[in-house]
Amino acid sequence: MRTLQPAHWPRPKGYANGIEAEGRIVFVGGQIGWDDEEKFGDRDFSGQFRQALQNTLTILKEAAAGPEHIARMTIFVSSREDYVSSRAELGVIWKELMGKSFPAMAVIIVNGFVEPEARLEIEATAVVPH
Repeated sequence: MRTLQPAHWPRPKGYANGIEAEGRIVFVGGQIGWDDEEKFGDRDFSGQFRQALQNTLTILKEAAAGPEHIARMTIFVSSREDYVSSRAELGVIWKELMGKSFPAMAVIIVNGFVEPEARLEIEATAVVPH
């Protein structure tokens, strides 16, 4: 994968403006912060972020893929305030689970989720080299 960064643009922090990749495409549907028994162990935003990201990586592992293969990620949040106030914790979790992988990313504020206890949802697209 190659990060697309126009020379005259400031480098974004924690994500890429664009990614170029070739290979097998893996789509991960929306993952929320519940465990493998569909129970919410954490009610706080950071805890649910950790679990949703772990769920995303667990699905990728089924396709022999890892965080380094994620080309695009969208994080849907129900509260801008929760996201902004948790940024430092989210950065620690990101480094722990994703390392130095920074996909093209968007954060979108939504009105709510099908599961009322969910505070965020993550969907991702990975590209695994042939």
